[in-house]
Amino acid sequence: MADFKTLDDLPEDLSGKRALVRVDLNLPMAEGRATDLTRARAVAPTILELAGRGAKVLLLAHFGRPKGERHSTLSMSYVQGAIEEVLDKEVMFIPEVAGPVAAQAVDILGPGDIGLMENTRFWPGEEANDPEFAKAIAANGDFYVNDAFSAAHRAHATTEGLAHLLPAYAGRAMQKELEALDAALGTPNPPVAAVVGGAKVSTKLAVLENLVTKVQHLIIGGGMANTFLAANGVDVGKSLCEHDLTDTARAILDAADKADCTVHLPYDVVVAKEFAANPPSLRTCNVHEVAADEMILDVGPQAVEALGDVLKTCRTVVWNGPLGAFETPPFDEATVALARTAAALTQDGSLTSVAGGGDTVAALAHAGVADDVTYISTAGGAFLEWMEGKELPGVAALSA
Repeated sequence: MADFKTLDDLPEDLSGKRALVRVDLNLPMAEGRATDLTRARAVAPTILELAGRGAKVLLLAHFGRPKGERHSTLSMSYVQGAIEEVLDKEVMFIPEVAGPVAAQAVDILGPGDIGLMENTRFWPGEEANDPEFAKAIAANGDFYVNDAFSAAHRAHATTEGLAHLLPAYAGRAMQKELEALDAALGTPNPPVAAVVGGAKVSTKLAVLENLVTKVQHLIIGGGMANTFLAANGVDVGKSLCEHDLTDTARAILDAADKADCTVHLPYDVVVAKEFAANPPSLRTCNVHEVAADEMILDVGPQAVEALGDVLKTCRTVVWNGPLGAFETPPFDEATVALARTAAALTQDGSLTSVAGGGDTVAALAHAGVADDVTYISTAGGAFLEWMEGKELPGVAALSA
C-alpha cells in the first residue's frame, strides 16, 4: 500500500490552524432526526483530536443526493444536533463551503472550535471535481484531512481535489481502515481465505476475478453459490441462479485453478419448497439431491464444519456477504456458525479477520460477534471496489 501521512505527521500544537476535514455524516434520518449515529461516532476521534490540539476544525460532508442544487431538506444543519451529541461539544453551522460568508465564519471560530459546513453536493463543482471550486474551498484551510473512506471511491472536489491543493493527511478512521485493508489483501499473512456471499454473481464478478489471484481459499456462499453449482452441472431446482452466467462462473473456476486458489462450494445444503421462516418442507440434503421444486436457501452443517476447518488453517480472512438467506430463520445458521468460528480464531490470535458491506455488518451483529473480529468496514461501495482491486481516488490522492 502506498504511504500516506496521518495526524501523527502534523505538529503537536495546531493552535489556530484551519483544518478542512472530509467526513461521512450521511446519517439515516426519520422525522428530522438521525436514527443511527455510527458514522458520526467513527469520525469523532479525528475531530476531537484536532480540536484538542488547538485547530479550527471545519467539517466537509455530503448528505443525500441533491444533484448540485440547494434543497432545504438536505441541509447539513439537520445533522448538526447529532454531531454535537456525539462530540459533546458545540458546533457552528456554516451555510456555505467557500466565499466571504465561509471566510467570515472561519474567522469567528477560535482555536479548538468546530464548524460544520453546508452540504458539499449543493454545488455542481463537488461531483464534477471542479478545480476552481476546490480552490475556493481550500482558501479556508491550512491543511486537509480525509476521514471518509466510504466516499474514497469518488473523485470529488472534497474527496480528491483538495488533497492536491493542501498538505493532506489521513484521519484516524481512514488510517484504521487502510491499515486493516492492507492486512487483509495488501500485505496479508498467508494462507488467506475470502468468504464471498450474497444473492448474485453479477454484482461481484470483478471481486471474484480479483480474489482468485490474491487468496489461497475462496469460499462462495449465498445465491451466488448456486450459479457455480449449476456451472458444475448440479441441478439447483428452483433456487436463485443466474443460468446465463454459468460460462463466466466456469471461467472463474479455471482462473482459480491456474492461480492455485481452492474454491469451496457447499456439498450439503438446506432446501425448502417455499421461502419463508421455518417452512414445513425444510430439509438438508446433498447438492445432487435437490428436487425440481426445491430451492437452496443455506449452506448445510457438514459443509460449514469443513469451512470452519479451512479457516483454522488460514492466518487471514476477508469476508463480504452472507452464506444463506440470513434475514429469515433458520437460513441464518451457516453464516452464524462460520462467523463464530472466525471470531473465536481471531480472539485466539491465530486469524486476522476483516469484513465489510452492509449485509455482512448486519450478519456479524446478528451472530453476536461484531466486536470479536479484527475490523469491520462500514463503507459499502468503497469496500467492494477495493475488493475488486481498483485504485480508490480519495486514497490515491493522499499518497500523491
